[in-house]
Amino acid sequence: MEEECRVLSIQSHVVRGYVGNRAATFPLQVLGFEVDAVNSVQFSNHTGYSHWKGQVLNSDELHELYDGLKLNNVSKYDYVLTGYTRDKSFLAMVVDIVRELKQQSPRLVYVCDPVMGDKWNGEGSMYVPEDLLPVYREKVVPVADIITPNQFEAELLSGRKIHSQEEALAVMDVLHAMGPDTVVITSSDLPSPRGSNYLIALGSQRTRAPDGSVVTQRIRMEMCKVDAVFVGTGDLFAAMLLAWTHKHPNNLKVACEKTVSAMHHVLQRTIKCAKARAGEGLKPSPAQLELRMVQSKKDIENPEIVVQATVL
Repeated sequence: MEEECRVLSIQSHVVRGYVGNRAATFPLQVLGFEVDAVNSVQFSNHTGYSHWKGQVLNSDELHELYDGLKLNNVSKYDYVLTGYTRDKSFLAMVVDIVRELKQQSPRLVYVCDPVMGDKWNGEGSMYVPEDLLPVYREKVVPVADIITPNQFEAELLSGRKIHSQEEALAVMDVLHAMGPDTVVITSSDLPSPRGSNYLIALGSQRTRAPDGSVVTQRIRMEMCKVDAVFVGTGDLFAAMLLAWTHKHPNNLKVACEKTVSAMHHVLQRTIKCAKARAGEGLKPSPAQLELRMVQSKKDIENPEIVVQATVL
């Protein structure tokens, strides 16, 4: 019997749609993982809609939930996955929990999507309070094993700008030095040789050879852009990268190809359905652009590889 692999996922939750834990839990379960979800926020829907209502969990409430797991002796995990958080004390409490879980299980892998902001029309801006940045830099990244920042977040964490592939690789080295062995810059505005219709993602993984030496594999992926604003794609990416790096622990190329190819299939299905629902020539609404996750089950389980990674 295959040993169960258990993930503690601490992310946002929405009643309607697929972001945060809603975007991460289903693909992880489909790929064979048991998921225990803690909601950092609980909203009616994601913030891409005109209105939303809900609650934000504080650090005391997080601690109380974790205490309940410990009291029942069910706090042993193989992975911790974190995403969107708005409160610095909550984020600091997450770090305390990760440290404690790593003491119990030294092989635990912490996958962190450092959700802080993004670039629009070339200008970056944060959509979480700025006091979260030093917590990510000084406490979170040093205990993380895998991080999945976008270009803007990688620049914030490293304190360096990225204008070229060489600078991106240097930034990933800075991030490696802070702690994580695997760094994936999930999207960038770097120019693609294939034209402006393509988005570049970059990955870097350090592995230790039996003789103790460190080997670094670097990859580049070029993904076809989709003309729509999706919410939850970063959460889905981090969850699937967790799953595929588990199945291919020393092959970032294959893990990223499967992750990005599955993303491609989900997004293509989503935009096709959204346009059909919106009607000819009309822009799809946020509700119509919710990720078609359940309909993409087979693509998540066994993605046809449509995006090849280049080893640098």
